[in-house]
Amino acid sequence: MSLTALIIMILIGALIGWLASLIMKSSHGFIVSCIIGIVGSCLGGWLAGVLGIAGGGLLGTIIIDIAGACILIALLRLILGKKW
Repeated sequence: MSLTALIIMILIGALIGWLASLIMKSSHGFIVSCIIGIVGSCLGGWLAGVLGIAGGGLLGTIIIDIAGACILIALLRLILGKKW
């Protein structure tokens, strides 16, 4: 993986994490948003594959990624409490 691809992945992860934080009304820093966005995107893509849901282009993929990040925040709230 090139450095450019890694930077793009981190920035997109941060955007997905930030949008999920707005939807779920949670707040955390840039690094945590990046991690939530990246892991949540993977979770959303995996769940969509298991359920047989196609992304449907860029917009569909973004929606699936945000949904995965929101699910991750919900799971973290169950495990760690309301702070998330």
